[in-house]
Amino acid sequence: MKRLILLYLLLCAVCCLDMQAQNPFNNNNNNTRDAFGNQVDPNMQPNNLRNDSTEIESLPPKLFQWRLSENLGNQIMTEVDTVALNFQNFNMEEGMTGHYSILGNMGSPRLSHVFADRQYDTAPTIFLQPLTGFFKRSDEMIFTNSNIPYTNLSYWPNGDKITGEDRFKAYFSMNMNKQFAFGFKFDYQYGRGYYANQATSNFNAAVFASYLGKHYQIHAVYNNFYFKQNENGGITDDEYITRPEEKAAGGKQYESNNIPVRLESTSNRNHNMSVYLTQRYRLGFTRESMKIVDKVEEQPQGRRNRRRALQEENDTIPKETPKDTIYVEDFVPVTSFIHTVKVERSRHSFFSADLDSLPPALLNNSATADSTVAFSIKNVFGVSLLEGFNKYAKAGLTAYISHQYNRYSLMNMDVTLENPKNVKYTEQELYLGGELSKREGRLLHYNVNGEIGIAGIAAGQFKLDGTADLNVKLGKDTVRLKAHGFIKNQLPSFYMRHYHSNHYAWDYEDMDKELRMRLEGELDFPLTRTNLKAGLETIKNYAYFDGNSISQQASGTVKVANATLSQNFKLGILHLDNEVTWQKTNSDLLPLPTWTLYHNLYILTKIAKKVLNVQIGADVRYFSRYYAPAYSPGIQQYRLQNESEMIKVGDYPIINVYANFQLKRTRFFVMFYHVNEGMGSRKYFYSPHNPINPRLLKFGVSWNFYD
Repeated sequence: MKRLILLYLLLCAVCCLDMQAQNPFNNNNNNTRDAFGNQVDPNMQPNNLRNDSTEIESLPPKLFQWRLSENLGNQIMTEVDTVALNFQNFNMEEGMTGHYSILGNMGSPRLSHVFADRQYDTAPTIFLQPLTGFFKRSDEMIFTNSNIPYTNLSYWPNGDKITGEDRFKAYFSMNMNKQFAFGFKFDYQYGRGYYANQATSNFNAAVFASYLGKHYQIHAVYNNFYFKQNENGGITDDEYITRPEEKAAGGKQYESNNIPVRLESTSNRNHNMSVYLTQRYRLGFTRESMKIVDKVEEQPQGRRNRRRALQEENDTIPKETPKDTIYVEDFVPVTSFIHTVKVERSRHSFFSADLDSLPPALLNNSATADSTVAFSIKNVFGVSLLEGFNKYAKAGLTAYISHQYNRYSLMNMDVTLENPKNVKYTEQELYLGGELSKREGRLLHYNVNGEIGIAGIAAGQFKLDGTADLNVKLGKDTVRLKAHGFIKNQLPSFYMRHYHSNHYAWDYEDMDKELRMRLEGELDFPLTRTNLKAGLETIKNYAYFDGNSISQQASGTVKVANATLSQNFKLGILHLDNEVTWQKTNSDLLPLPTWTLYHNLYILTKIAKKVLNVQIGADVRYFSRYYAPAYSPGIQQYRLQNESEMIKVGDYPIINVYANFQLKRTRFFVMFYHVNEGMGSRKYFYSPHNPINPRLLKFGVSWNFYD
């Protein structure tokens, strides 16, 4: 009750602030918009902005955000986080449309059951890969350039002090001048757990800075992640969920936190620290360009600026206002010299006193205290010929060389934990790479990046990745055709080849390289709200975890085909959004559900003199039955099910009812999660023996501040 009262008071306080309203429900991915819904050229680079009005008090804030490509530090414009449509799904462990298999609790490991969503080489270690719902790479950091300080605060309180969940996020950025900006990010998750011994506590703090000068540019990020997770190994008997009346000795059913679980004194810990810096020096020339401005010399300077501001924002200057032509000098970059460095350290620990419920101990029969550390330093040096410096430079071309030093510390299998000694492994990777890209213009964009290993463990490895999109005007619609493909020939990650612990140990010196090939296409019709994607991937020498949680490698070829249709309908204020995914695999080593569905029925309107945006509706998530991967606490990974425990999950809809609002710069919602608990088959498992959370009431609020 105290939490609800506090949330209500905060909402009242924010709603009373005199802030300018904005259009929050614009979620058109084909347009980049600023915080006020104004369209921005998606190819505009933040350092090219000429914001001559930062000193004019009456002007609204102007805000641009971008992220970086990790190797070369290229700026990729992104939308400002002001979208209110479906805000109630932003913090869902299952993902926005329910693509992830989960253990139930907030911040716990997850795995997408839509194969096209899986990315196997994005985390520094395999232990962080299932935590990507919270863990973010350096190239996912958002940088901001704004004329006034920008702050976002978000808070999601759910449940009570015994079993509830809380998440608080803060993001702040400010500019010292037009070139230099800095800020910080704070993110804290605390899930007490609706089932016993399931608590999670995840923490991230990051600071970042950017300087975008005419010649010299630099971005820097310091990131710190902490993950603490208690492991319960799943419930002891699924009938506590599926047939609760038989387990409660005549009672109605067990409370979720009283259901017996398999592990009671087991936990995983992860700590990741990284420092990322990318810098470039640009050479080029200046050229004059013509600019048309109002001819208002007779007016005082301050009044002239205010008049120009009114023209930009309200279009109140009459068309017959006299015009003047002035010439300005623009800097045109031609060549960039690039340097990127990243230092990263990841530590993983596993503790357990439940040895009777784990595989036989290899080192210590009384308690388990596993640990391993991965450390790396990566440097990239590149030279880039930039796109667009003259009419013949239709694409940008970059050549680079990268070197990465990796050091791993594993437990020594020849000694006991009472006298531990670590075994260290070192690996070197040296790659030559190149990139061909076209990011400017409206019709065609493409990016092709390739690397080939020339020394160290990289020798013989290569990868080639490419994307392209073509935008064709078709009547009143602009049809977008996109293509993406890659071919990668790479060794499985270090921990798939080497790992030592109290219960699991393997060393594979002769593991073959995985050869992955994927080709996918996408067709988008914004006017009819239709999007169709399809793809095919083949994997030779597929590496996986078997039913005993041991790393293995298949000898044949695994194939996966998939297609996704998104079709949204609108009739007045009534909306129906639909997503249907089909996928097929030829191997039991890669189990996938054939169908994954998401449907969202809602009304979308404005009330209270059209300043309060309202979305009220219900959505449903569903996937067909399949032998879903089981979760193994000892290696913190999803694995194949053991032949002695084969069980299917799925074929159970999860229904949520919600009301989502936005008042000016404040977004907030209330959701009744899993309203259909206890109905139908009651088999609400997303992974074997790990039920999702029971029915509960969820809240969330997010504020944007510009001052």
